[in-house]
This record gives sequence, structure tokens and C-alpha cells, in this order.
Amino acid sequence: MAQSQLIGNRIRDRRMSLGLKQSELARQVGISPSYLNLIEHNRRRIGGKTLLALAEYLQVEPALLSEGAEAALIETLRVAAHSQGSHLAELDRTEEFAGRFPGWAQVLAALHLKAEALEQTTKTLTDRLANDPHLSASLHDVISSVTAIRATSSILVQTKDLEPEWRARFHRNINEDSRRLAEGAEALAKYLEGAPDTDADIRSPLDEMHAFLGGHDYTLPVLESPKGAATIPHLVAQAPELKTDSARQMAQRMLLQAHEDAQALPMRALCQAVDALGVQPDALAKQLNVTLPLLFRRLSALPSTLYGPVGLVVCDASGSIVFRKPIPGFAIPHAAGTCALWPLFQTLQAPMQTFVTPLEQAGRQPEPVMSYAAAEVAAPMSFNTPAQIKGYMLLVPRRQGQHAAPPQVVGTSCRICPVAHCTARREASLLTMAV
Repeated sequence: MAQSQLIGNRIRDRRMSLGLKQSELARQVGISPSYLNLIEHNRRRIGGKTLLALAEYLQVEPALLSEGAEAALIETLRVAAHSQGSHLAELDRTEEFAGRFPGWAQVLAALHLKAEALEQTTKTLTDRLANDPHLSASLHDVISSVTAIRATSSILVQTKDLEPEWRARFHRNINEDSRRLAEGAEALAKYLEGAPDTDADIRSPLDEMHAFLGGHDYTLPVLESPKGAATIPHLVAQAPELKTDSARQMAQRMLLQAHEDAQALPMRALCQAVDALGVQPDALAKQLNVTLPLLFRRLSALPSTLYGPVGLVVCDASGSIVFRKPIPGFAIPHAAGTCALWPLFQTLQAPMQTFVTPLEQAGRQPEPVMSYAAAEVAAPMSFNTPAQIKGYMLLVPRRQGQHAAPPQVVGTSCRICPVAHCTARREASLLTMAV
């Protein structure tokens, strides 16, 4: 059943909700009741003046009859089918299913949205448990208090002839440690109940820096000026997101790097090249005569409102993420523990090679992206000191027909990756579904 054929269902539902008889509606719009009956049962196409007349008398916008709420429902059903493997459902009959069984369609769509929300909550809480410094400190205090109480209690139980003075001291220690344990547990419970549970939750100096950069869309035009470096201390000092000295130091280093990059590759020249060639890193680097890491950093500074989303992930030689600019459809954890299959980490093993790989992140709504990965020597080697390597991975939406190879399926991190069999898995997944 075609999408346009569902118009009849909407006309019939609207007519019945208004308490109109089929003959009365047909008379008002100047058609026969039998013809209206055929329209309402999706046996005749409708459009033009008849559709406008029906919409006017039914007191609705024509678009609500021609599109209606089913459009969003059908799209949700299609996403649900793709999340489970599109071969399992008859995608060409999605509209028919929504039209003939709207109640079941709503139930299925609601279950899909609920599962998606629960999966996102699991990802967020897992990331938070792994990387929240406040949570780690609170748990450390609780464990320390429990350990102290247990040690003191063991002494009291195992030592039969303990002097009264020492016994009283141990009792006092148990009392103080118990009170500290109760306070720590209460504070931890309040924090878990009241703290934000979104990806935007700021938890570390790195998060503070990214919140600052994200608030400016990772683009600060003032840094394009040759004298822009002089403004960096003021920008850092005035940023409300930068609450710690560590975050301010990280932001200052990042802004100084951005200023140097802007002088090496002016934004005007970059925009002209992108307008002519598109976001094609190999062609751009050749025409602009710059290294790929420099080009990646500059591309990530392009205004997203003009050139669309461009993501960037940077890691150091240990594999720790030191910079992340997200892109829709590709989740980036806050710190360590990312998927080992990302091309980003291949650059650390082969720093003289570059990698172009279509990627698709395992999950309910896979969105293919193109990844371009390369490495640079952040600090050259010397005697007894290895070179410091940084890996870069640029992420852009994959265009239709771009790169004939099928996308490589990767995860976010092992704990929340649904891929059942993976040679790179470090730990079991909390998600039981398989891709």
C-alpha cells in the first residue's frame, strides 16, 4: 500500500471524529457518497480540488490528510526494522502494516523507542561509571572506611587480652570510621540520584575543555587573526565552563595550537578549496600543500552551519582520547576504553600509513560515516627517548555511492557494544542483542 493511499484512512477517521455521515460530507464537497466510500477505503486516488475541499470541510490542513502522523510512525518502524536487520522485515509493506494495524504499529514503535532510550541510558551510565572522578573518589572513600572498620574489628576479635585503653581507642576508631562510612554512602547516594544523566554532564578537566569548545561550535574566528594569540588568556579566564586550573591549561594549549594552524592554513584558503573539491582530505592536502593532521584540525574548525558536521578524534601514543569533536551517528566515549577496531589506533601501529575506511557503529540506528586516519610525530625521538606519536581520525557523513566497499562495523566500547563475536573484545557486553 503506497503512502498516498493512507489518505482514505485519515479522511474516514476525521469524519467519524466529527460525527459526520458519509453522505453529508460527500454532498458538501460535491462528490457522490459511493465515490467517497471508495476514497475512504483507499480504492481511489485523491488530490487537487477534492483534497482541498475535504480538508476545508473537515477543518484540517491538507498536509495532515496527505501526510499525517503515519509519516513519523512509518519512519520509526523502518528504523526499528533496520536495527534488527532489515532482512527480517518486509520493508516494502511498512505503510500497509501501519495503515491496516495502526494500534500494533504504535505498540511496536513505542517498544523500539523505549529500547533505544534504555540503551542510551546504559551507555551514558557505563561511561559515567568508568570516567567520573567524583564517583571514583566517593567509592574510594567508602571502600577505605569499610577496610578500616574491618581491620579494627579483626583486632578486637582476635586479641583476647587487650588493655582497656587500647580497646577504648579501637572502639572510638570504629565509631569514627562508621560515621564517615555513613556520611560517604549518603553523599554517594544523593550524587547518583541528583546528578545529570546526559552525555553533556561535565566530569573531568577534559570534559570542561570540550564543553568550552562545543559552546563555540569548535570555531573561534578571533584565532584566525595573526594577533589572535594575545586574546587566548582572556578567553580562557572568562570561560565559565573551565572551572579547574587543569582544564584552563588544556584549553590554552588547544587554542594556541588552533592559532598556529590558522596561520599555517588560513580559513579563507581552506573554504575555497572545500567549495571546489568538497571534504576530500587527500585532494585538499595535495592542493593546499599541508599535512593531513593539520588539515584534519582545520577541517574540524569549519563552521558546521555552512559545511555540515565534521568530527575529529585524537589520541596519544597510549591510546587515550585527548580530543573529540562528535558527529551525529558516531558515539565517542569520554576517555579510555574505546573500540580497538577504530582506524585511529591503526595509525599508532603504522604511523607512516594513512587509512580511508567507511565505518558503521553497531547499534540500533547505524549511520555510515567515512573515516580518514593518519598520525603525526608530536615530539621527535632522541637518544633513549621514543618519538611521541598522535593519531588522528576525521569523520564525515558518508555520501550515497561514496566508497564501494561495505562499511566496517565497529563499536563504542566493549561494555556497551552489541557485536556478539569480536576478536578485539576486552570484556563482556552489558547489551545482550547481537548484530
